[in-house]
Amino acid sequence: MLTQAELHERFEYRNGELFYKISPLPKIKVGSKAGTVNSGYIKVNIGTKKYLAHRIIWMMQHGSLPTEIDHINCNKLDNRIENLRQVNRAQNRYNIGSYKNNTSGTKGVSYKANLSKWQVSVNIDGKRKYIGVFKDLELAELVAMEARHKYHGVFANNGLGV
Repeated sequence: MLTQAELHERFEYRNGELFYKISPLPKIKVGSKAGTVNSGYIKVNIGTKKYLAHRIIWMMQHGSLPTEIDHINCNKLDNRIENLRQVNRAQNRYNIGSYKNNTSGTKGVSYKANLSKWQVSVNIDGKRKYIGVFKDLELAELVAMEARHKYHGVFANNGLGV
């Protein structure tokens, strides 16, 4: 298990990025930026293991590793400490933006052709809560935003990202 002290020996943190204090390989210079992008996240090799850079940064700043760390602005490459927060699984899921296959353009709003109306739903602790159906898309969007604010609080994401 890596310690905070060991991470401070290996890396320097500057504005969301890690820089090597100790060269991990002969061709990597001290002072060079650590990590490569893999699966949308910056990953750093320490020995034979890969670590997520945001987890290393959190550990360096706070001395502990929570189970979940959220990127507040949904940008997985933005590892500035002020963009990271400790969350539980549900809170982390609340901060997901709308998916690319979303056809309404609004998170939590889908068209129900059999009703000719827009349906609003939100996820709460892994369960879908149906809020209602609306004839007008703009009203459905507003209701969806209000529902996310009510049920997700500061973790509400109104469709940015992903």
